Amino acid sequence: MTKYAALLRGINVGGKNTVSMPILKSAFENAGFLSVSTYINSGNVLFSTSCEDISELKQKCEKIIQDTFSLTIPVMIITENTLDDVLAHAPNWWDDDKEFVHNAIFLLPPTTVEYILQKIGETNPELELISYHNQVIFWSAPRATFSRTKMTKLTSTADYNKITVRNANTTKKLLQLFQNQA
Repeated sequence: MTKYAALLRGINVGGKNTVSMPILKSAFENAGFLSVSTYINSGNVLFSTSCEDISELKQKCEKIIQDTFSLTIPVMIITENTLDDVLAHAPNWWDDDKEFVHNAIFLLPPTTVEYILQKIGETNPELELISYHNQVIFWSAPRATFSRTKMTKLTSTADYNKITVRNANTTKKLLQLFQNQA
């Protein structure tokens, strides 16, 4: 069995795309996934399955959400091993300073790191720090100048729909939950 996380994009934000975590958990269990758990209300579902086709899992998870909540929600599927590898390659500055916002930006396939970096353009290292590993961008910015960053400008474009964001605490907690999962 392989352990996966389904990262749902844009749910339970500002009263839109409301998804109940207990109902979501039950729907995943009813679909045949094992060891299903959810973490916080932002749409993180951990599960195990013998299926190893990420594309097939993505489609199955999106169908579960459509069938259960009548919502079309993009889902990023990531394995425990991939998340472990990504976090092992996080830059030293990521999640190091409590006066900064630290996010992991997961790219929804087929979006690439190169595409997103080209769209945001050259950044000012005094305003934000950006690095990446595989299909995850590590991004940190001082809280005081957060709104002036290039990455936050992405939120007002169509390209924002091509990513799902988790803060550093959530990202690290997901790996911890994987490791504690039966």
